Amino acid sequence: MPPFASISFAPATETPIFSPETHSPKPAAPLCRSSRHIAPPIKLHDYVCSHVFSDQSSSLIPGPTKEPMSYSEAAAHPEWYEAMRSELQALQANGTWSLTPLPAGKTPIGCRWVYKIKHRSDGSIERYKARLVAKGFTQLEGVDYQDTFSPIAKIIYVHCLLALAAARGWSLHQMDVNNSFLHEAIRSAGYAQSQADYSLFTRQQGKSFTALLIYVDDILIIGNDPVSIATTKKFMHSHFHLKNLGDLKYFFGIEVSASKNGIFISQRKYALEIIEDAGLLGVAPIDTPMERGLKLFDKSDLLKDQGHYKRLVGRLIYLTVSRPDITYAVHVLSWFMHHPRKAHMEAAFRVVRYLKNVPGQGLFFYSNDDFRLRAYYDSDWAGCPLTRRSTTGYCVFLGPSLISWRSKRQKTVSLSSAEAEYRAMTGACCELTWLRYLLKDLGVLHQEPALLYCDNKATLHIAANPVFHERTKHIEMDCHYIRDKIQDGSIITRHVSSAHQLADILTKPLGKEIFAPMIRKLGVQDIHSPT
Repeated sequence: MPPFASISFAPATETPIFSPETHSPKPAAPLCRSSRHIAPPIKLHDYVCSHVFSDQSSSLIPGPTKEPMSYSEAAAHPEWYEAMRSELQALQANGTWSLTPLPAGKTPIGCRWVYKIKHRSDGSIERYKARLVAKGFTQLEGVDYQDTFSPIAKIIYVHCLLALAAARGWSLHQMDVNNSFLHEAIRSAGYAQSQADYSLFTRQQGKSFTALLIYVDDILIIGNDPVSIATTKKFMHSHFHLKNLGDLKYFFGIEVSASKNGIFISQRKYALEIIEDAGLLGVAPIDTPMERGLKLFDKSDLLKDQGHYKRLVGRLIYLTVSRPDITYAVHVLSWFMHHPRKAHMEAAFRVVRYLKNVPGQGLFFYSNDDFRLRAYYDSDWAGCPLTRRSTTGYCVFLGPSLISWRSKRQKTVSLSSAEAEYRAMTGACCELTWLRYLLKDLGVLHQEPALLYCDNKATLHIAANPVFHERTKHIEMDCHYIRDKIQDGSIITRHVSSAHQLADILTKPLGKEIFAPMIRKLGVQDIHSPT
């Protein structure tokens, strides 16, 4: 018998918060509410937004507002009781398990309930979700399982789908499924699993194209055929207990706003929560996330509460999903997660002060039918003061829309700036190659080569020169890889001046006069702020 078969769902009794014997509260005065109509600013009228202007955010929220830590705590509330009942019904309906005798000498793997409150972008509660999960940390690969069953999408797939939807004017929909056993049923509906990643499913029938992106039990659907999308939803309804959430507005904690000019994503609500939790709502905002020329060392006093730093930086890492402007600063802060010091915490607080200046800033995907891939890459030679390793930074555009970016410390020390640049070129070249495979699954075929921009002429000369010499003997494999891509016509290198090198923002802290125009060129905007 599975360990969850004996779970009882008898609602626990609750002790009333107020009783006549112990409290005599005065009757509450009626609330005075304004009857004035509240509407979004005029500049947002072209957008379909889901944000703080919802009437629900001003009303009192019924039900629990805190996620329970145990079953007994959850069973005391009817909302969580109903969520657990729905989860068990969905698991049983889909034949998730089968009863079998326990083999001799074996110990069953336990399970536990995990609870999550789903919020809307305005902060109000949308629904309560309960998951019955196995204690996977007790399992052994090859003994208890062979592979995983829940495909998890990388955020770059979301960027690609949004850029494609904006460029082609496709509709975006989302669904929430009651459990995670999806991929077999989706394949039976005629969808092909992408070779670039197993979380992406596509189906093409003539001119009709539909794509599904799965993140455990959340599904994002895009396509050019409303009938095919409706058929897919009907099929999913017939196989799973799911909730149709309609047009895409709030996904992965990302707020999505659409207009005829394109699609805008931001994490405004999440950024405001970070500012509040850091206790910096009252501080003065600042214009850049990191002081120009700052180098962080490990020589100041250790923090007493290291968990505070780790939680803050962890949340900032997720914020980079829609904020390439803070990517480099967060990358540097993540170096010190194991032994954070006071100087590191001060640098982290500066990033939060920058967020306070522009909490609603995000990324814009343009409604432009240009699908050519182009990338900018750069390196900061020996930029890490602790290891003297260089920093790689690159950003990739699909037409005018930014879809991928990265800031990463290189694995080895480079003996010259050309060597560091060439390693950065290899990283950008690999990303372009992988994106071509992914976009091919999405119906975007690239007959022309991708453009790779660099501000180092020595690196471009090495890429074009078939003769190896002293400057290339340490990076011979990189040289062969890049040269093969150039010779087969999939990559073309171009020189760009340092003033127009967009990857600079991912390799070093910049001053305001350079930083502000640079992020605009990346497509970073704020539709919530005055123009």
